[in-house]
Amino acid sequence: MASITLGGNPVHTSGELPAVGSQLADFQLVQNDLSVASLSTFAGKKLVLNIFPSVDTGTCATSVRTFNASASGLENTTVLCISRDLPFAQKRFCGAEGLENVVNLSDFQTGAFGKANGLEIVDGPLAGLHSRAIIVVDADGKVLHTEQVAEIANEPNYEAALAAL
Repeated sequence: MASITLGGNPVHTSGELPAVGSQLADFQLVQNDLSVASLSTFAGKKLVLNIFPSVDTGTCATSVRTFNASASGLENTTVLCISRDLPFAQKRFCGAEGLENVVNLSDFQTGAFGKANGLEIVDGPLAGLHSRAIIVVDADGKVLHTEQVAEIANEPNYEAALAAL
């Protein structure tokens, strides 16, 4: 269980992020067209998983914009923006912002992705949502880098995530 903060107040997650060097567990997440994507959907691609509570908050929106700007120049890499937002909200946000270089995935149905990767918030006002975290994997699904952002309101370390590629 990771101890993080929201506005300086302690909250906890359901576990720890996957260990560097481990295989990312397969997942079933909903795409904007309501189809299901899994790890095999992105086989052969390096992945940056930008995980956050909700795209409707300022810091989450900033992380999507920042990775969208970076993603256009990344070779054989896909940025997955993952939250428990409905796919419609994710699509609306990216459409309104003109963001086309990231893939939105929703864990709204079961929250299984958050639970499996130790990032479900288990207490406090955001209980049930995902914590702000980054997971970077290579083209074979091996975890290269993780970051559990200590204060939910803070942005992740973009440079460290991209340097892991």
